[in-house]
Amino acid sequence: MLKHLLPLSFAMVFGAQAMADETDIRKAMEAKLGTKVESVTKSGYMGLYEVYADGQFLYTDEKVTTIIVGGQLIDAKTMKNVTDERMKKLTSIKFSELPLERAIKQVRGDGKRIMATFEDPNCGYCKRLAKDLLKLDNVTVYTFLYPILSEDSVRKSKQIWCSSDRAKAWNDWMVEGKAPAGREDCDTSAVTKNQEFGRKLNISGTPTMFFADGERVPGAMPLPRIEQKLGAAK
Repeated sequence: MLKHLLPLSFAMVFGAQAMADETDIRKAMEAKLGTKVESVTKSGYMGLYEVYADGQFLYTDEKVTTIIVGGQLIDAKTMKNVTDERMKKLTSIKFSELPLERAIKQVRGDGKRIMATFEDPNCGYCKRLAKDLLKLDNVTVYTFLYPILSEDSVRKSKQIWCSSDRAKAWNDWMVEGKAPAGREDCDTSAVTKNQEFGRKLNISGTPTMFFADGERVPGAMPLPRIEQKLGAAK
């Protein structure tokens, strides 16, 4: 139900019973939205409560009479985007907890800077990213095959994973356009597990990047910004 609310800036939802605490607000919001609410927190602004569900932020009052969807909460004094800061915090991870053994590892230079990406082999933005990442030096890139666009994406992911040189097979396809043509019947459980893991992290699009400090960046990012993030996340 939540996805039907997203085009709206403000959605009025009726039901004026007083909410005793954040637990009651969570239950009321789950009933109204028809989806699991992951967290409810006082925002500190205008008596609003921050509600995080389906990878989205919503705001509501203590009686759940009004739900604000798709808006950005800005601190007028500092002009800080409160919603953006909270999103970074709630979607960050511990880099050490990534199952790196299920990723394609590429090391260039001293490899001291690290990042991870979740990518679909048929994703156009991922192909652009792959070309940019080849320009980086002194970096280790972990690429998780995350086929979510089509069955062909699954097939290509399995062929790349079954290649004797996975990094070469990946770059041959993503950068050079040379389609993988090898076997796809080796142990490809890593691909399936990546799909399951990505869903648990609410990764709904590719590419999605993670840096050493755990920050998640969904979508494409210019190479200078990637360089900046790699430096800041040491």
